[in-house]
Amino acid sequence: MATIRIAAPDTASAGEVIELKALIQHPMETGYRSGPDGKRIERDIIEKFEVTYDGETVFEADLQPGIAANPIFTFYTRATASGPIVFKWTDQDGESWSETHDLTVE
Repeated sequence: MATIRIAAPDTASAGEVIELKALIQHPMETGYRSGPDGKRIERDIIEKFEVTYDGETVFEADLQPGIAANPIFTFYTRATASGPIVFKWTDQDGESWSETHDLTVE
């Protein structure tokens, strides 16, 4: 199970630009390194990160082996309506993790 941290406002005014931050603790192993026993460490990366707000995609990224461990993303969107913000990560094997944050627009 991955540890996820989200920083997002609980409320915003209609039309306000809000900052969203998302971090997932994940080793992001490239598959190019050797372990202490000299054997290659298996590749283990997150390949996709996407964020939807009120059912619409507001951010997405395709990740490659060069990304750092425990990737963190900071981005902005405009508050338009009250609804869920869903943060979703998918790894190379199709396993997914997600976190939902509810935003209330006043």
